[in-house]
Amino acid sequence: MKLNRRHTSLLAAFFISHLAQAGEVSVAVAANFTQPMQKIAAEFERDSGHKITLSFGGSGKFYAQITHGAPFDVFLSADNEIPERLEAEGLAVAKSRFTYAIGKLVLWSVKPGFVDAQGEVLKKDNFKHLAHANPKTAPYGVAAIEVLKQLGLVEKLSAKVVQGENIGQTYQFVSSGNAELGFVALSQVLKDGKITSGSAWMVPATLHSPIRQDAVILNQGRNNPAAAALMDYLKNAKSRAIISSFGYAL
Repeated sequence: MKLNRRHTSLLAAFFISHLAQAGEVSVAVAANFTQPMQKIAAEFERDSGHKITLSFGGSGKFYAQITHGAPFDVFLSADNEIPERLEAEGLAVAKSRFTYAIGKLVLWSVKPGFVDAQGEVLKKDNFKHLAHANPKTAPYGVAAIEVLKQLGLVEKLSAKVVQGENIGQTYQFVSSGNAELGFVALSQVLKDGKITSGSAWMVPATLHSPIRQDAVILNQGRNNPAAAALMDYLKNAKSRAIISSFGYAL
């Protein structure tokens, strides 16, 4: 079908308008949310026309970078305390914060049958290294320490603990076999609703504080339409389905 001049002009005007409205948003993302955010970002760019730049790392380190002027528009933390602190310190847009996911902790090993369904492996002496994230910089590390305290195992296992800078590095310790087991985010080992490999203990939520993961618009993103669009997009049905598919509660 041939397009006449009028139709061609209308199409050109549409695409020019679409490009004119398209923007860019820079996002700091907690390491545990790497895989779901990569999927959400691809859908967001396709649906909105905006471009998104993602940086992944520990929430505590991102906090330090943001307080020193790091150029992020949006921050997706692994907890709710850091975004709340940024708001209180005037470094984030007031009332922009919301909980985008509730994280789940899992004790995992690449070895099939090594971790039992009740986590009793922690009380045995058949492993040399237990990995968890640094509690000073990573909320999942805080949760891991809380679990060990609840089980009365902090002192007993202290000599075996290896700390990852963030939950991403912690996962690498375990997946490489350098640590026989470790506390990681469920999202890192889940695919299509199932643990991808090895063996795992789903840590009961009663053993640690809720891992509420909050998103917030930072001062740099205050007047950025792409930042506001992303925050809205994280709340829609498509994003929530992706988030849920990686084992997070909503």
